[in-house]
Amino acid sequence: MSTVADSSTAADSKRVTDSGTADSNTVAEASTTAASTTAGSSRLAVEVRGLVKSYSGKQAVMGIDLAIRQGEVFALLGPNGAGKTTTVEILEGYRTRDHGEVSVLGVDPGHHRSRLKSRIGIVLQSTSVDRYLTVRETIGMYAGFYPHPRPVDEVIHLVGLDAKRNDRVLKLSGGQQRRLDVAIALAGSPELLFLDEPTTGFDPSARHEAWDVIKNLASLGMTVLLTTHYMDEAQFLADRVAVIAEGRLVAQGPPATIGDRDRARARIRYRLPDGAAPPADLAGPPGPDGIIEVATDDAVHALNRLTGWAISQGVRLDGLEVTRPSLEDVYLALTGPASADASSPAAASARKEGRA
Repeated sequence: MSTVADSSTAADSKRVTDSGTADSNTVAEASTTAASTTAGSSRLAVEVRGLVKSYSGKQAVMGIDLAIRQGEVFALLGPNGAGKTTTVEILEGYRTRDHGEVSVLGVDPGHHRSRLKSRIGIVLQSTSVDRYLTVRETIGMYAGFYPHPRPVDEVIHLVGLDAKRNDRVLKLSGGQQRRLDVAIALAGSPELLFLDEPTTGFDPSARHEAWDVIKNLASLGMTVLLTTHYMDEAQFLADRVAVIAEGRLVAQGPPATIGDRDRARARIRYRLPDGAAPPADLAGPPGPDGIIEVATDDAVHALNRLTGWAISQGVRLDGLEVTRPSLEDVYLALTGPASADASSPAAASARKEGRA
């Protein structure tokens, strides 16, 4: 398995030391297993049914179901302690489950983890590599651990480090080091890549550099499982997202439609000059910044009436915009304190989609 070392925890250290080469018999056995799956299952990179995991009698994961298609970027979202890390570590084969069925690339990681070693790559939050090796030397060293590695120069090109191939690791910027992390995970030519909060602590420029790398991988048909706390990251990168809260899967679907956010009431926001009085049903108390916000079921009709009134009266509508609930709005409705309130429309709608 292609991995990056995490020096912060013993568990993650094990994830690196366990990444030795798979012998030819293991590789052949994995190929035979994958070929024997049904046509329907072969289109899924990950399939999870009824996943349950407890620690000291307390359930951390409560009956999660997931289906991740081959070649898609799938984002797993949720607050700290929601069960994301436990779920991902079970998929990687580094943590046992209590109940449920799990298939990763046609293999049960809880019983046949060795079959996955050369087929998955992992990029952890924090990494540790020899800072005095060059980029090319580092990737070449990791590539040497695997029976069928991707060519080193190809990996360097994939992550956009061509100009830095002969630079030492200590000379790389934060964004470039993250590209190197991904390159190490790609050294074994994995079919499935796990990305654990890949841009935490990055400045905006470095974040977008990392996004470009991930998009490049997706364009090659690689399956990517991403965990992140950045909703704009999930929105930009993911084909589908799933939200976990308190160990349960509460919603999943495309970022644009999860929680029915594409059908939620639109919000019209604008600022009026002093003394102006718009139509009563399109008015409201201004906020601290002077912005009036109105919710409507028919944004086109309401906007036509509002702008028609403004034109006829010669009134400026500064800051005029029409929005719908963002992915972050839906996420907060699902995972925040209000999510326990069944009367919350956003939470109720999103939870309903998550059960579908």
